[in-house]
Formats: sequence, structure tokens, C-alpha cells
Amino acid sequence: MSREAIQKALDDAGVSFDSVEAANVGYVFGDSTKGQRAVYEMGRTGIPVVNCNNNCATGSTALYLSRQLIAGNLARCALALGFEKMQKGALGLDGQGDVNPLDKHVDGMTELGGDRGKAPVAPWMFALAGQQHSKQYGTTKEQFAKVAYKNHKHSVNNPYAQFQDEYTLEEILGSKLIFEPLTKLQCSPTSDGAAAAILANEEFVKEHKLEDKAVEIIGMGLATDVENMLLDPISLVGFGMAQMAATKAYTQAGIKATDAQVVELHDCFSTNELLTYEALGLCSEGEGGKLVDEGDNTYGGRWVINPSGGLISKGHPLGASGIAQCAELNWQLRGLAGKRQVDGAKVAIQHNLGLGGAAVVTVYQKYGS
Repeated sequence: MSREAIQKALDDAGVSFDSVEAANVGYVFGDSTKGQRAVYEMGRTGIPVVNCNNNCATGSTALYLSRQLIAGNLARCALALGFEKMQKGALGLDGQGDVNPLDKHVDGMTELGGDRGKAPVAPWMFALAGQQHSKQYGTTKEQFAKVAYKNHKHSVNNPYAQFQDEYTLEEILGSKLIFEPLTKLQCSPTSDGAAAAILANEEFVKEHKLEDKAVEIIGMGLATDVENMLLDPISLVGFGMAQMAATKAYTQAGIKATDAQVVELHDCFSTNELLTYEALGLCSEGEGGKLVDEGDNTYGGRWVINPSGGLISKGHPLGASGIAQCAELNWQLRGLAGKRQVDGAKVAIQHNLGLGGAAVVTVYQKYGS
């Protein structure tokens, strides 16, 4: 999978692997030098390879590190790679006798929201955040389900999506209940996959005449949990760090959320997509349900959010998801997204979240805009 992803990225960029001066590789499960093993599929060139693991934000963290190399003039061309081959079933909290990195999150959520019973940890946490949003703002289970309806509908036009089936709202609401209000069709699946991106400085782009293939990263922010994360379920699933990362990225880019046309965000569960609308400043806090009802998250609305089908339909191979989001937004800004193309896309926002925690927000711009 990694070999295929790297080769497709190189072919798309129009460069050879010999041009790559460094690689940052993300994956969540596996031994420590799997990144090197994946890169060696392209040859052993002696370049530095760094492995990173930031839970579900791992892919965009690899992208962040490669961008740092370029911005710091430590490399002219770098690779960001993410991959994952996952075990069947829901993610667990199995440790190796040491402190679990999510212990404070789980303990805090248990204190605030009660026992999870037999529910897997991740949907339980994001379901409780959705329940809190409903209590505070009146958000309905239908509004959460409409997010999944939209993403499944978008995935029909994505040949890279793990699932490409459209469902009715009734089918989504009527699928197996995982934890109220989340049903199975509102949850991201277990997935295998890989994604890669080539980053280069402007000198390299011009030297190799790659202007027509280029998209600019004009802002990028990475943040971790803030002090108030134990206040409520919404804070515990990363709302504050997403806000912080977005502020950093928007400030660097000199934009507002309203300047974007297309967004790929971390819809591990439908509740989190709706919460993230507010964290990213697409609407005010408490108005995520209104944004859904007004259709401002799909074609014909204010933004097209998760045109790829999102994690719910495209799939969520943890280490690859952040770079797969990057690929989708690159295709959108270059007009290469086929039937899912967003008209007039010039600015794009990406959000990738990992509990424990890390949030990465990236702003892209069509080259030369």
C-alpha cells in the first residue's frame, strides 16, 4: 500500500524518488521502524526517515513535520507518508502495563457522563459530546444523522472510498445503535490504507516547472489539549485544541473560515463533524445543527464539507487519514476531483484530530491565487 501511495504521489508531482531528501512517516500500530521499511520499497537512498504517532492525527502530523523541514530550509523536497493495517473490530484501550495515554480523558468522561457499558471507548466519548450539545443547544439526533447522510451521499463519487453506498436518513437512524445518538452508519469503519504527499519549496517547484501541479500550504497549526479539557464531554473530545490549531492556521494564512470553499474535517463520528463546524469557526457555538439544516455543508451551500465522503465513508486507516484529506483537497484545488469537484475552489481547510491529544488544521490555496 505504501509503495503504491508513494509512487502515485511521485507521478502526480512529476518527480523521481531521488529528489526526496527526507521523509516523515505516520502510523499508529506497529514496530518502531515500519516507516523505514515502507520507504525502502522505493529504494535505500540514505535519507533521514522519522516515524511519528499522534493517534488519529498521525497523518497530518507527518505532513506538519515535512512542512517544517521545507519552511526551515532543511530540505527542498520531502515526503509525508501515512499508512495503517488495522485489526478487525472497534479500537480498544489495551495497554502493555504502562499508563494509558487516554486515562485522564476516559476517567473524566466516566465522571461526567457515566458508565459506557459494553460500548467501545471512542463512540462512547463522541456520543456523550453529542448528548451534551443536544442538552445545551437542542441539537437533534436527526441533525447528527444528516451529517452521515451527506457524507455517504458524497462517497458515491469517490473511487477511493471504502464504502460508496448512499443511504436514506431513515436507514441511517435505523441502523444498529452503538451509543445514543450514534448508530453504526454514523461511525467511521475499521480500515486499511495508505496515502502520501510530496512537499517542496518554491525554488524546487519553479526549477522543475511544476507550477501547474502545485498547491500551497499557507497556514498550519498543531495543538494539544488545553487546561479546561476536563470541564465537559465536548472539551474532552478535542474542541479546545481544534479551536487553537484553527486560530494558528488562519493567522498564518491571513484568512477567515468564510474564505474557504471546501473543507475536509475529522468526522470519525457524525457528532464530531457537527461539533467541528463550530470549532473551526464555520458557525457560532450552538449553531452546528442550523448549518446542517440549511445545507451549508454540501453542494449548493456555503461550503462543501467532506466531499470525499469523510472518514465515515472514505474510511479511517488511522495513520493515513490526515494525508488522504490532503490529497482530496489538492485534487479539489487543482480541478481534478471529477464528479465531486467543488466549483470555484481556491481555498481549502483541513482538520485532523487525535484523542490524547493532537489537532492539526491546515489551510491550502490554489497556487498563484
